[in-house]
Amino acid sequence: MPKTINRDELNRRIFHGDAPVVLEALPEKYFIDGHLPGAKHMPHDEVKERAAKLAPDKEASIVVYCASDACQNSHQAAAALEALGYTDVAVYPGGKQDWLQAGLELETS
Repeated sequence: MPKTINRDELNRRIFHGDAPVVLEALPEKYFIDGHLPGAKHMPHDEVKERAAKLAPDKEASIVVYCASDACQNSHQAAAALEALGYTDVAVYPGGKQDWLQAGLELETS
């Protein structure tokens, strides 16, 4: 089971020099509509195909998120990354819903 990261910790890391590789595990249309700052698009069902390109360092800190607490895409993607040998994978379980509820902004492509 991947570890989790909360919004405050993720926000601090993104904006204060310790940014993880942030991956959104939702279909492309949702990523285009808006994603967390600096996030890369990696649908949960394409981890094996995209991981090496999007996160070449298997020891890098990676945070995966999706839409909300109810969405399981991020958990599936994180488990797939761990199965591929990634060693520092966390899930941001609140996802976009939690980020927006806090008044934080999304980027658009």
